[in-house]
Amino acid sequence: MPDAMPDITQTQRYDRPTIVLHWATAFLVLFLFALGESWGWPAKPIHHLMVVAHLTAGILLTAIMGFRIAWRLTKGRHLSDLLRPLDRLFALGVEYTLYVLLLAEIVLGYLWRWGAGQAMSFFGLLMPTPFVRFPVPLLHWIQNIHHWNAWLIVAIATAHGMAAIFHQVILKDGVLGRMLLRGDQGCSHKSRKAVLSS
Repeated sequence: MPDAMPDITQTQRYDRPTIVLHWATAFLVLFLFALGESWGWPAKPIHHLMVVAHLTAGILLTAIMGFRIAWRLTKGRHLSDLLRPLDRLFALGVEYTLYVLLLAEIVLGYLWRWGAGQAMSFFGLLMPTPFVRFPVPLLHWIQNIHHWNAWLIVAIATAHGMAAIFHQVILKDGVLGRMLLRGDQGCSHKSRKAVLSS
């Protein structure tokens, strides 16, 4: 008698580029958040290095999000149809919400930096502002939205991670395994056929 909840990792996993881009995004988001919330503590030399690291990571996140969206719209593997309808609704809702919030956060970061008349820095390479200096009230508004949007992203991403752990530990349906790199990715199609035929 087949299980009510099949092991999704035995049917199909996300493709390797999707997995790498997912975890790169997660790492950069946490790194950026940690820097942004703590760079006010150290003295000026360390503070400056943290700001430059934040800007560099932000530019890297911009590139990764561009690749991620392009890959998803072209060759990226979609597994949402393997989920139950309610799980699929929540999964896609969280995914699309995070995409929108991340893109908004990136835009806000550029506007805040460039609007203050300062250059973006990528490993020390300066990207001068294309704008005239924004009014101070507008800069403060952009800064506040950037700050609270970051907290919202981290909160939703944390809930997303806890849901994946819940699936893995409590439901034991193998959902988390879809986003883990493994050496046998090329065998996923054979595994799927074996499960479907059993």
